[in-house]
Amino acid sequence: MDPHLRRAFNRVYRPELYEEYMGRLEQRLGCPIPFRVAETPLFIPPTLRDRLARHATEIVRQISDPILVAKMKQAIPSRLDTPGMDPLPNCVQVDFAITRGPDGELDGRVVELQAFPSLYALMVVQTEVLGELLRPYPDLDRQWSVYFNGLDRERFVDHLRRTVLGGEAPENVVLVDLDPPGQKTYPDFVATKMLLGIDAVCPTSLVREGRRLFRRVDGKLVQVRRFYNRIVFDELERKRIELPFGYTEELDISWCSHPNWYWTWSKSTLPYIRHVAVPRAWFVNELQELPRDLENFVLKPLFSFAGAGVKVDVTPEDLAAIPEHERSGWLLQEKITYEPGLEMPDGNRVKAEVRMMFLRAPDEAEPVLTLNLVRLSRGKMLGVDQNKDLTWVGGTVGMWPADG
Repeated sequence: MDPHLRRAFNRVYRPELYEEYMGRLEQRLGCPIPFRVAETPLFIPPTLRDRLARHATEIVRQISDPILVAKMKQAIPSRLDTPGMDPLPNCVQVDFAITRGPDGELDGRVVELQAFPSLYALMVVQTEVLGELLRPYPDLDRQWSVYFNGLDRERFVDHLRRTVLGGEAPENVVLVDLDPPGQKTYPDFVATKMLLGIDAVCPTSLVREGRRLFRRVDGKLVQVRRFYNRIVFDELERKRIELPFGYTEELDISWCSHPNWYWTWSKSTLPYIRHVAVPRAWFVNELQELPRDLENFVLKPLFSFAGAGVKVDVTPEDLAAIPEHERSGWLLQEKITYEPGLEMPDGNRVKAEVRMMFLRAPDEAEPVLTLNLVRLSRGKMLGVDQNKDLTWVGGTVGMWPADG
């Protein structure tokens, strides 16, 4: 969206450049990427970058209020209420749709937020590959940044290491997810191994002895003392997978992020936030009457990933069809008008969401904004199904010159 950098990129873009980019990225990681990577970075102008940073930081501080946290903890299911919850989460994501603000400038409005890990490590690798790819081209031969709060690559990786390891040795920490090689996020698991030296492990392979958990390494049992937790609960329950431990049990394990934060900070947090960047939202069970402008709202399940279950064109019948006992699990949220501000070489326009990604090491008082990722879309929504067979869509990073 930085017009000078956008024009410079569009002048040199060709399909072969994208093929080279994907080839380099997959070669660097040593694995294929099972999701769509966009052809271009998002060149974020400083004014938009700083506005998003300010919004995100203000929102995270607002929802960190202990009184509000205590209220939001009511969303934790009793069957999954895990001991040892920390005062604030280690990983937080705030997703902004890029819009045109009332002042005519580019701005962001919150689509959702979650206290759950994201693709931190992959963004480091992807930024490096993009920088190498662009180096031969005039105006694009820059040192690029995706980092906030004075961080560069080295300082960010140190912050990520302190957050994920939590003072433990890498061999005693595992990135835990169901069937890691089968996950679409597996390239990030590989990148995490490259940066931090920790393995991705399926929790079903762990061995339990009392309160302790172990994994097998070269025929020996090695104690696992910390989880970099990437398990999504709806997948766990949908597949009815049995684990060697229960979430409500006392174990000699610490978490990054603790599972209870998955429920505490989520879409269910949005109705409690009062901020210019947060759209109006209500729990369906608390609606006294339907908004007269129902066409300006979307209907979202609170706990789902990748846009599953979202209804964009909401009808009264959609709301009436939700069973009474499920209505507290749905959110009616004001629609957001995306600004298609990224221009393709052929003149078509692309919409963007920017994820502002926070980390909090165990010895830090609050989550700190560290870097970003971006999703580009030309469809009605940003999900894969709404962008099938389209180019210039998918995952990327928001970059700017490091000296800017």
